[in-house]
Amino acid sequence: MTDPPVVDVDRVSRTFGDVLALDDVSLAVRPGEAVGVLGPNGAGKSTLLSLVAGLRRPTSGTVRLAGGDPREPAVRTRLGVTPQATGLPQTLKVGEVVDFVAGHHRDPLPRAQLLERFELTDLRGRQCGGLSGGQQRRVAVALAFVGRPDVVLLDEPTTGLDVPARHALWAAVRAFVAEGGTLLLTSHYLEEVEALAQRVVVVDRGRVLAEGTVAEVRGRTALRRVRFRAPAGAVPAALTAGAQVPAGGAEEGRWELLVPDADAFVRDLVGAGVPFEGLEVATASLEEAFLALTGGRGAGAAA
Repeated sequence: MTDPPVVDVDRVSRTFGDVLALDDVSLAVRPGEAVGVLGPNGAGKSTLLSLVAGLRRPTSGTVRLAGGDPREPAVRTRLGVTPQATGLPQTLKVGEVVDFVAGHHRDPLPRAQLLERFELTDLRGRQCGGLSGGQQRRVAVALAFVGRPDVVLLDEPTTGLDVPARHALWAAVRAFVAEGGTLLLTSHYLEEVEALAQRVVVVDRGRVLAEGTVAEVRGRTALRRVRFRAPAGAVPAALTAGAQVPAGGAEEGRWELLVPDADAFVRDLVGAGVPFEGLEVATASLEEAFLALTGGRGAGAAA
């Protein structure tokens, strides 16, 4: 893509007292791109989004949004944001909250269209204080799209949502990107990043560890997933000693291992005379690559 980036983070660092939250981070997101930021708790994901949103300023480096300073009101009119923590007016109805936010924009999305897109029509007459946590989260995400933004920042958008609600929200976000919108999101759900993002950025301890498409990030690790069937106890312990065994591996004679060199492992399997069948070798999943890149620190977040 040759278009100039609509989000341009250039060698940014941010400190909070003695804590270095971001360390020389650079990131460019171009119009129409959907980029997912992955990392363990405390990796710097929310700090990065707060800088792009203009809520904080970098200690060093520059952040540009649509070519301007994200702290300028005129620039921020092109932005929609849903932070991790949101508070809705408890006594206002959902439709009233949408109308209130719409009143701050020159050309807002019609209320009925927004509610339909995010499957909130049935909640329009409900007070926000009477909604479940998941319903409130859906409303908070929808509000980021009221002003027809060019860029939307979503920080853990589907936390607390059940599976049907999560998929409904994904469909609405995909429609925004399909129409040319730009998306930057953080998520603990790797499935979510795979579903929504064209590009992935892995961060840990304030630094970018890997960046690229899902396939490219997977390829940053040498891990390969090897599946096969063999009798229980038929595989020598020496062959699996250095391999990671995913949950559910080696059950009922079905083996599933993560190995650094699949070719060498299969050669050793044959050399040991193991009677195996149904051999499959595949690239590690995004979750496995993420955990390998962060040294397992994201294990809780990746679940």
